[in-house]
Amino acid sequence: MSKNSKVLNLKDKISGNEMDLSLCNLTEVPVRELASFTKATVLDLSCNNITSLPPEFCNLTHLVKVDLSKNQLTALPDDLGNLTNLQHLDLYNNKLNVLPVSFSQLRSLKWLDLKDNPLEAGLAKAAGDCLDEKQCKQCASKVLQHMRAMQDEVDRAREKRLMREKELERKKEAKQREREAREKEARKREKAEEKEKRRKEYNAQMAAVAAREQQKKKSEEKKKKNGQTAADKKVVVESAPKPRRSLIGLMFKLLVLLLLGLAGVAAACRLTDLQKEAVCVPVNVAVDDGLSWAREQEGVVRQLVQNLSSAAKEFLESTQASKN
Repeated sequence: MSKNSKVLNLKDKISGNEMDLSLCNLTEVPVRELASFTKATVLDLSCNNITSLPPEFCNLTHLVKVDLSKNQLTALPDDLGNLTNLQHLDLYNNKLNVLPVSFSQLRSLKWLDLKDNPLEAGLAKAAGDCLDEKQCKQCASKVLQHMRAMQDEVDRAREKRLMREKELERKKEAKQREREAREKEARKREKAEEKEKRRKEYNAQMAAVAAREQQKKKSEEKKKKNGQTAADKKVVVESAPKPRRSLIGLMFKLLVLLLLGLAGVAAACRLTDLQKEAVCVPVNVAVDDGLSWAREQEGVVRQLVQNLSSAAKEFLESTQASKN
């Protein structure tokens, strides 16, 4: 069946504000087509083979009464609570175990039938028997209360979950901040260590340069000093005046040479055959006179020595007496 034929068939199924799609052997709800008939506030989908309702079904907010009895529904859409105008809901003879939590938002719901569904115990107790109009109205009221309690429980659970998530997030953020602080401190420490290392390396380099400069300066000073010493020695050697022969020394040497010459002449004239020569006669006479003079002076010298000895002896005795 094409889309156009479905639309035509839906038009044939509508009567006033009611859309009757019961006993049509449907497996799916034609939500898109139904959305075009907003005046059809009553929808009968009973006695079909529908197993689920599409999420888009919850957009049919114009619906006031829906009959889904005698189908194969195992679950209802999570957003069923969006059908805020829904007052009458027939879910008789399906395969429902639970209702969506949003069911509690159906504030306009006045009538509900959940018979012949494998409901969980709490929901079945709230639903009751629903054998007549009054019981079905009570079913709607009690199920809404039950679902609101579940909603509150879900909200509390969600709130607790959110609180736990927030707490975990705070702890995570705190750990993240702590980790970032540690990393920042580590980076700061590494930078400080690197800076200190560079400073030490720089100081070491400067110290090495200074040591080399000092060594170079000492070497230059030593070379300069050695060069200056050598120059000074050279200057001293060069500037040292040559010893001059003194006049006295020269005269003494001349006198010694003269005496030696005279002594030689005297010896030659006295001890050799030349003594009889006329040249040696005055020499021999002078020698004899000299010897005579020396013998005469011997007594004078001896007397002088005796006088000096007496004077020394007297001096020593007087010194000794003064000490005593």
